[in-house]
Amino acid sequence: MAVSFVTLFQWRLNSVLLQQENEILLGVKDQILSLVSKLDEVGSFLGDPFFWTLHARETAKSFLTLSKPELGKEEKEQMVSLTRKLDEVTGVSGDVERIWECHKTWVSEIRGTLRQADDYVDDFIVKVYGQTEQDQKESNAEFGSEIENIKSRVSEIMNRRPQLGFSPNLEEDIKKLLRSKFDEGTPLVSCMLSYMNLPYDLKLSLLFCCAFRRVYRKTKADLVRVLVAAGLVQEKSGELREDKAHENLERLVDLGMLEEEVSIWDSYSVPSPYYEFSLSVMNADDFFISTANLDSMIISPMARHVSILEVANTITSMNNLQHSLACLNEIVKLVHLRYLGVTHSKLTELPESIGNLRNLQTLDISWSESEIEASNGVLNVVQLRHLKMYQSTNDGEVGVPQGISRLRNLQTLEGIYAGGGIAKELGIMTQLRSLEVRCVSDDHADELYVSIMKLTRLQKLSLYVERVSESCNSSSSLQYENSILPCLESFSPPPLLQTLELEGRLIEMPLWLGSMQNLTELHMYNCQLSENPTTNLKFLPNLKYLQMFNAYKGRRMDKEFFGVGGFPKLEYLYISSDNLVEWTEIEEGALPCLKQYLFSTA
Repeated sequence: MAVSFVTLFQWRLNSVLLQQENEILLGVKDQILSLVSKLDEVGSFLGDPFFWTLHARETAKSFLTLSKPELGKEEKEQMVSLTRKLDEVTGVSGDVERIWECHKTWVSEIRGTLRQADDYVDDFIVKVYGQTEQDQKESNAEFGSEIENIKSRVSEIMNRRPQLGFSPNLEEDIKKLLRSKFDEGTPLVSCMLSYMNLPYDLKLSLLFCCAFRRVYRKTKADLVRVLVAAGLVQEKSGELREDKAHENLERLVDLGMLEEEVSIWDSYSVPSPYYEFSLSVMNADDFFISTANLDSMIISPMARHVSILEVANTITSMNNLQHSLACLNEIVKLVHLRYLGVTHSKLTELPESIGNLRNLQTLDISWSESEIEASNGVLNVVQLRHLKMYQSTNDGEVGVPQGISRLRNLQTLEGIYAGGGIAKELGIMTQLRSLEVRCVSDDHADELYVSIMKLTRLQKLSLYVERVSESCNSSSSLQYENSILPCLESFSPPPLLQTLELEGRLIEMPLWLGSMQNLTELHMYNCQLSENPTTNLKFLPNLKYLQMFNAYKGRRMDKEFFGVGGFPKLEYLYISSDNLVEWTEIEEGALPCLKQYLFSTA
């Protein structure tokens, strides 16, 4: 684990070089690359198996302490025995506590230096934004000088590095010890062996997945945004970090370290014993700084991720905070923040000072309980990649300022109102991969659809109609009787679209729906179709998830709806209808991949 923070900072430096679209940093490129080279030397030293052995021993002790109430006698004996064997294999039994503290102090010093350096990089990015060319040159010179100072400090610390003098085969010796002295079928030992064999980026990805309590299910998209914001993915020219993070999560799923929830679509959690073991690793490595007392909580101005320790050994999001504008005004002082989630809050405005968060990559203000708009300040959050919004009032739409297309790193834009010229501006944002538009109406629908058809990288699209006020009724189906989703007949979806959500009455089923070869997920809410919606959908080759909520006005579903030969990959089928009273049984051989089916009526 010790080597990971060195590698992550190297990735950060390389990312800075890649992200600067002008020539600001060309004058200090050599200094940056020289520092990266020096960090290779540090990483090589910290990668010595002895460091891993000391950390493994501390992890085993931590697991024994944290899991003591749940462990059986045999498991306790195994962990105690493992700790002793690790001492024996390193040849420092009886003196290991002193050696561990000595090495831990040295590692903390190098880590602290690199954290300060990372903060300086953040400060530089904030400082040069909007500067004149002359001021940028001066800032650039200061930055180059500080990079040289950082390199000198790292060299000085390396000169004081502790002497190791242990076998270069130490890590392999420990693996052999685990296999020979313990039963590999034992979950704890098997878990430790699997963890040892992970590349460090996957180890860190697993730990961040454990940062959420298992009762708080996270979608893969949520986890991807967290991993990217945490800097756990190396940026390469021409590649998106989100794609690499997605790949890492898939690898953890394949290894059984991350599980998809059977009952909840696209929701993931870390299973036992990896969850408990990972908590022990985090505890041994001071992975998180946490508090159980919100009243006494002091958020460091250096914070990048803000989490609240709700109960022992579990970490949740900020949802337990008493969200207020005053709270947010404090948070916007955290200029190093990468990820900010303020959901289910009572915020009434997003302050202009949000623009101070120039390093912020994800801003999630979903499920605001009050009417809210995004201020012009959000246009200054130049590193923003994901903007998720939704309010519980009106149709859920949140207004965004004109000029939103200036956020050229933005990939996710959800919950917006596209009137007032925003619909046209969306056509410039060809980098978008996820778009959710609410309160869609005739006055901007044509312009909106033209813009969407230009978004060739779009993978997820959600369109929610403007509800007609006089149609509001206690019945969900009647509530949308006059709320017609406009102009979809002339629309043509982007070619890479995988997820589509439609809410609002459809006069007829759009023909293009049946030709979406890449579509894997479809939600149809209150579409109120008179015709059978599955006629065009059943031959979609990759559709895995289908939800129809008052999508069909009919009172009866026959075998033709889900007959043999249709929906070859469908795994999840959810149907809810105020009108449906009868459905004949599904034919034998139909829906061959179905895992879960839910059906409800009024």
